[in-house]
Amino acid sequence: MEQQRLDKIIASTGKWSRREAKELARRGLVTVNGAAVCSVEKKFAPEAVEISVNGEVLSYRRVTWIMMNKPGGYLSATEDGRGKTVLDLLPRELQKQKLFPVGRLDKDTEGLLLLTDEGGLAHALLSPKRHVDKVYYTRTKGRLTEEDCQAFASGMSLPDGLQCQPARLEILLADKESEARVTLREGKFHQVKRMLAARGKPVLYLERVQMGTLPLDRGLARGAFRFLTEEEIAGLRALV
Repeated sequence: MEQQRLDKIIASTGKWSRREAKELARRGLVTVNGAAVCSVEKKFAPEAVEISVNGEVLSYRRVTWIMMNKPGGYLSATEDGRGKTVLDLLPRELQKQKLFPVGRLDKDTEGLLLLTDEGGLAHALLSPKRHVDKVYYTRTKGRLTEEDCQAFASGMSLPDGLQCQPARLEILLADKESEARVTLREGKFHQVKRMLAARGKPVLYLERVQMGTLPLDRGLARGAFRFLTEEEIAGLRALV
């Protein structure tokens, strides 16, 4: 098992910075297997020891998976000179962990966004060959019809040459402004918007509400995040 500095292990939780870990250790509030450790420079194999900070037992993560309720106005990128990214919504210590978004949501698109440092599983979840559904709620201009649903189901050829895989369009409300759920098994650039625009129903609002079997946690406020549970991570692995 790989050994890591104690302050790095503590900071990986996102609850304390390395500086805070050092101060807590100085005050005798950091223990390893029940014994106080005064120096956070010591190295341990985090899977092999029990580490407590101020009485709280740490749950070490070999890999990190985060669910974020993405707000509009943020770019799904690790860095971008054009504006703020979703990593800016994380605590500083988590920003240092080389996390990256699993796929992209447009700057103005909201909802479920996963961030991780586990490249293999992230790539598999995005592969069209794996058939992992991405589900969106959308509001459009114009009345959606059964013909629109059939066009989605048959696999649309867009004016710009993109050939879309068959998708599902479920109409929730058909009026001057319509509401619907869209389910894709791929995620091309602006795909939902491009498909609906090709049907003459431009998107007014778009939110991703589910990825595979994992729904957006409605307990998360816009811009908030939480770590996935072990059961949720296992569910993602089962998809691929």
